[in-house]
Amino acid sequence: MQIKNINLSAVPAIGVGGIVFNNQNQVLIIRRNQPPAMGLWSIPGGKLEAGESLAIACKREFKEETGLDIEVKNIVAVVERRIEGFHYVIIDFLALLIDQECAEPIAQSDVAEAKWINLVQLDDYEVVEGLTEIISRTYSLSRGDCLAGLYAADAAATDYILSVFG
Repeated sequence: MQIKNINLSAVPAIGVGGIVFNNQNQVLIIRRNQPPAMGLWSIPGGKLEAGESLAIACKREFKEETGLDIEVKNIVAVVERRIEGFHYVIIDFLALLIDQECAEPIAQSDVAEAKWINLVQLDDYEVVEGLTEIISRTYSLSRGDCLAGLYAADAAATDYILSVFG
């Protein structure tokens, strides 16, 4: 199988993203102002830094891009993207706002805009590949009684495993 438009010299990097819903059942999205996917809408997130855990990276990136604090929960998606000379493996987390009362995002860092939108509005935005489905499934998971995804196996949140309850 041949993959087109791949920069074989691009070193794979690990990225994280946080999917957050507010009390009005809206999702927080950001518009990127840097490559890759500049101009497209996504969720807050970015690159893992050396020595950082996945959960800490997600919290840091979310704060840097929106000014909001989150509690990182379970892993809801793992995607691989090779675009514009970049190669990322991205781990997306369901996250919760720490303070629902102070939930107005402020676009910062490499973000042009940050805003809450209703899920039915997602189709009105040019979002990064695959994100609409991930957000929809994560919303269903977050509002239901079922447990799904990968959960931190310990307090250090360095290992994620399936939770099985019987």
